[in-house]
Parts: sequence; C-alpha cells; structure tokens
Amino acid sequence: MRPNHVLGILLLTPLTAGAQGAASYPERPIRFIVSAAAGGGQDIVARTLAVRLGEQLGQTFVVDNRGGGGGSVGAETARQSPADGYTMILMSASAVTYPLLYRARYDLMRDFVPLSQVTQQPYVLVVHPSVPAKSVQELITYAKANPRKLNYASAGQGTIIHLGNELLNLATGIQTVHVPYKGTGAAYPDLVAGHVQMTLANITSSQPHVRSGRLRALAVSSARRAQSQPDLPTIAESGVKGYDVTQWYGIFLPARTPQPVVDKLGAEVIKAARHPELIKRLAVDGTEAVGSLPQEFLLHLKAEMTRWSGVVKESGIKAD
Repeated sequence: MRPNHVLGILLLTPLTAGAQGAASYPERPIRFIVSAAAGGGQDIVARTLAVRLGEQLGQTFVVDNRGGGGGSVGAETARQSPADGYTMILMSASAVTYPLLYRARYDLMRDFVPLSQVTQQPYVLVVHPSVPAKSVQELITYAKANPRKLNYASAGQGTIIHLGNELLNLATGIQTVHVPYKGTGAAYPDLVAGHVQMTLANITSSQPHVRSGRLRALAVSSARRAQSQPDLPTIAESGVKGYDVTQWYGIFLPARTPQPVVDKLGAEVIKAARHPELIKRLAVDGTEAVGSLPQEFLLHLKAEMTRWSGVVKESGIKAD
C-alpha cells in the first residue's frame, strides 16, 4: 500500500470512529447537572426536559442538582467532568452575570460547548400598592421626584434581576436602591408588606399577589409581550426603548466533547424543546420554549456578555 494511502486511512479513522460512536450514542445513562437547587423553575425545566429526552433517546437522564454560588458550583462540577457526552448541564443567565462580579473558576466560552438555549422567561415589573404608579411612566415620574426612596428586591447580588433593575435605572435616569435576598421567594413577604417597593418578579409566582391586590403589575420585561400575560405592555413599549430582560436556561457540554456527539445531542435537545407537549407544560409556569441552534445560542451568549458587562461598568456595581 502506498504511503499516501496509509496516511489517508489514518486521517479518516478518528472521524469514522466518531461517527460510529455517535450512531450508538447514548449507551448508558446521562448525567444532567442543574446549577440550581431542586424545586425551583430551573429544576422544573430540567426534569421536564429530561423526561422528553429519555423518551427520544431511550436512555435515562439523571438530574443532579448542584446549586450554590450563583450557579458556579454546578458549572465547576460540569467543567471537571469527562467530555464524553455523558455529562450535560442546564445553566441560567447567571452563568453570564455571576462572573462579572465574582471570581469564577470557569470560563463559559473556554470550558463549555453551548448546545442550545431551551427556554426564555420574561419578568413582570411589580410595585407595592403604596407606590402611586399604575404605569411605567408614572413610576419613572415618581422615582425621579423621590430619588433613592424606592427600594427594589432581587434574588441576590449579580443575578439577572439585580442587573435588570440597574439597567432600568440607567435607561431612565431614576435612582432606586438595591435590596438583595436569597431568592425571589424570600423577597415576597417584604414586598407584600411594603418594606421594599418594587422588583422584576417571576410571572407565575407573583400572580397570586397581583390578583389579590397585594402587588400591582405594570409591565413585562421582554421585548415582546409575554404569551402568558398578553394584556400587559412591555417596558420597552411603555417608553423605555430597547429594554429587554429575560431569564433563560441553556444546555452546555464540557469542552472537547466529540463533535458527532454534540451534533446528535444538540438535534435531540432542539427536538425536545420544540415538542408541543413540552411547550404546553412550560407555558403553565410562564416559560417559553426556544430550542435554538448552537450557533444561535453562541451569538445570544456573546450579546448577553457585552450588554451586562456594560451595565456593571456603567452602574459601578461591586461584589459584596
């Protein structure tokens, strides 16, 4: 056999082996890390997706909750896992925002393969009834007349709710004061009591308080109206042009996962995220399914990094 023929066979062998591996993949259960505690919105999305993926691929997806550190505990666990396609992780927008304020061992672009943005969820801007505002513009007018009188709650320093409120401050010229909590749920008692007067709240969890009149909903944070709240205007259409803040969940794989496996698993994730039953199930919690291509998700991540790093720099936010 001529040398160039031998070289050709050697060069083709890894590709052929990779393709054969992808054809039989997965051959055992897949560990599905969630960078949040059990029971929350991120965990619900992961478990719903795990069931659908299991049915499609004929393997078990074992959900492994690794909450803490703004999602960094889960990210670090996934980063150190073998890059063989048998570990995947669901991370939130905090994967972008947390490292802007705190030292993180992981680098989102270096240590992971972005597979797909699977969901997005707008927030609703709510105020306590004691605030004399029934629209975003009335809120802005009141806040400008009363600088630093309004306190806003967040789910913690460096979270998307924190930065989303700071973006509202920057975009409108108002001055509101940040009061961090250990999760949105922990903030509701103080919101309802009026100790803090406003926040960007989860649509589903805030609805009982809005319906009872304990909180007032002014607008949603996304660029377009929320499917679950079509009568609420967006903050952008209420006069704050370009305002668009959403929570999102996306799936990542450890860097250097074989490309044939990335392609196969990516296609299955998109198929699962776009399945009518999953779309319907997520809509119950005010969550919208996305199911983006890896290239689309990568562009989204880069845009998020650029925007939130700008907000951190302009607002002068520092880690506690």
